[in-house]
Amino acid sequence: MKLGYLLAILCLGPVLAQAEIYKGVDANGHVTYSSTPIKGGKKIVLEPLPTMLPPARAQPSASPKDFPKVDGTTQKGRDDTRRKILQDELGSEQKLLEESIQRLKEGEANPEVYKGQDGKTHRNAAKYEEKIRTLNEQVDLHQKNIEALKTELSKLK
Repeated sequence: MKLGYLLAILCLGPVLAQAEIYKGVDANGHVTYSSTPIKGGKKIVLEPLPTMLPPARAQPSASPKDFPKVDGTTQKGRDDTRRKILQDELGSEQKLLEESIQRLKEGEANPEVYKGQDGKTHRNAAKYEEKIRTLNEQVDLHQKNIEALKTELSKLK
């Protein structure tokens, strides 16, 4: 019996999915849409929507005939030059990272101090924290630059 109900629902599904729409305009010009008949309203007949087609695949565009081409030897030379530039940059960044780490260690070892009106020496915690934050940012920047350069080098043929 349950199978019969399921079959009936499946057969009536498309019929039930297509609702009738009515449009009515009152004396003040207000437009009302409804799925039930409206006094003085008109039934709207809508054309079925076209089915959606899958998007067309983009065809790879061929290079124009007059597009400049580079021979393998020239490209290899360019790649070698790029590799050398990236390796030089990597070496420079590694030196800068070492210097930044050294400055951070020195900064941590030397707290900021000031002399009060009473002649005693006091620590300036806010200035110290700002200095350490700036030095940490420099270390982080050089570490990120090194990672980016290593990534670029790994992409070379």
